[in-house]
Amino acid sequence: MSRIAICAPATPITRDHAQALQTLAAAEFPQHRLFIHDQCFAVDGHFAGPDELRLAALLECANDPAFDAVWFAKGGYGSNRIAERAIMGMGPAARSKTWVGFSDMGYLLGALYRAGIGRPVHAPMPVSVQSDAGKDAVRRVLRWFDGDNAGLEPSLDGRPAVAFNLMTLAMLCGTELMPDLTGHVVMVEEVSEHLYAIDRLFFHVTAHLPGIAGLRLGRISDVPENDRPFGAQPEEIARYWCARRGIAFLGAADIGHDAANRIVPFGLAGDAAGQ
Repeated sequence: MSRIAICAPATPITRDHAQALQTLAAAEFPQHRLFIHDQCFAVDGHFAGPDELRLAALLECANDPAFDAVWFAKGGYGSNRIAERAIMGMGPAARSKTWVGFSDMGYLLGALYRAGIGRPVHAPMPVSVQSDAGKDAVRRVLRWFDGDNAGLEPSLDGRPAVAFNLMTLAMLCGTELMPDLTGHVVMVEEVSEHLYAIDRLFFHVTAHLPGIAGLRLGRISDVPENDRPFGAQPEEIARYWCARRGIAFLGAADIGHDAANRIVPFGLAGDAAGQ
């Protein structure tokens, strides 16, 4: 059994999301106990409540020894605004937890990994639960909490790995949240960015990844149309910048902003078992 706290360090979910999640979990995963913090439903402009409220909820979940894991409710911009203070406020109970999310939650996952706090994991989030495909993504995570590794990204090969949204990783580079990724396989994905922006992000990111074991490219989805063709597709862009920086391009990763998004424990997969 896992006792899982859910909070929203960036943007809110609705009570309908919460009810759908609890219904699915009760019917199919009664061995797990989910606590959905009321802060998940707060709204303050773009955010799930003001910075102070989001920080307080995150630290409440982090520092409560009754919880085995913290599952971030949703991405959307905002977790970077509270990440440094969150790390500073985390006590001993936070160090035994599994931390699950992706996209904007990469700010927190990266910061936690840098600080050696718990087991950060790239994986789908509860916000997906209202669609049929999204339910399967949620099931993938809940099965992983049971120790079922079928939902892991299939390329994991015994080398330490991480997975990030490309924009999030670019924003992490050069900050106090950025972990040392030497020797890691770095997987990246992106959504709703023009191809020229993907090229620009790779220009920046690859300059900050010296000594990595290699890069894998997840899905680059929902690319907007530009006023002229860029002239290169995402894999060509990734290969170009990897070649310029002397980084091994390792091929595809089964991650992305979609329901097929696979699970990538930070570090070694065996060090972050879902149990």
